[in-house]
Amino acid sequence: MNDIPADPSFSEIRPRLVRLAYRMLGSVADAEDVVQDAYLRWLATDRETVRQPAALLHTIVTRLCLNELKSARRRRETYIGPWLPEPIVDAEELDAIDDITLPLMIALERLSPLERAAFLLHDVFGVGFDDVANAIGRETAACRKLACRARNHIQAARPRFTVTKEHGQEIAAAFFTASRNGDMDRLRLLLADDVSASADGGGRVPASQRPLIGIRDVMVRHAQLAQEFRRSPSLLIRYAVIDRLPGFLSIEDGGIVQTTALQIEQGKIVAIYITRNPDKLQHVNGHRLGS
Repeated sequence: MNDIPADPSFSEIRPRLVRLAYRMLGSVADAEDVVQDAYLRWLATDRETVRQPAALLHTIVTRLCLNELKSARRRRETYIGPWLPEPIVDAEELDAIDDITLPLMIALERLSPLERAAFLLHDVFGVGFDDVANAIGRETAACRKLACRARNHIQAARPRFTVTKEHGQEIAAAFFTASRNGDMDRLRLLLADDVSASADGGGRVPASQRPLIGIRDVMVRHAQLAQEFRRSPSLLIRYAVIDRLPGFLSIEDGGIVQTTALQIEQGKIVAIYITRNPDKLQHVNGHRLGS
């Protein structure tokens, strides 16, 4: 790595490329690997002849991601329990770039790879459809249709109500306290009737094998968890913004680190997203230690 020469022009666009790769793949580590591979390919090109470096780099990263998704989709077919993207904690720069929250990331996962690429490149990163066509190897008209289908499929996952960071963290704090203290009455007031809860353990650590849908199932599960918390208290690391949702990092029974993100609409929690799979939390260690 240290022997690879630096290129200031690539360094300038690198954060954007990492964001694109992460949005495509839902994995921080895979995104970093793709961008590193793209850099090596960039160094191997005759850069003096490249008129639009950003367009070429978008193309390289997109094609590498499409190749990666072929194997990723096979892995997802055998994934144990709900799959959630790797959480990004307190990345303020994401807020200024797009409105892609954790629910929208999950919705992107349901798209075909080409639909996802066309939507992200054009609607999120502002790439023209001619360049999108070159990146994914389709006609411009076809790319317009791909992006349109993607918009229609993910419309319901777009944020409908905004919540301030301060209000979101107030609700996250109230949720943590009520759920850990076993205050079921207070917890019930925080949850919407159609609330859902998904926990991603990936078969590595204990987690519900299916999403919980509706207030009844979610409350029953939290009543069970309250008993576990009495035996082994949950340790709050800190409150945080997780993929643009309010939430917190904690250490649970057995020393398991987890992130909890809350989707809030009209003052009520409508979805709870818990990531416990240690493979997806390696990049969080620096954040949880306060570095």
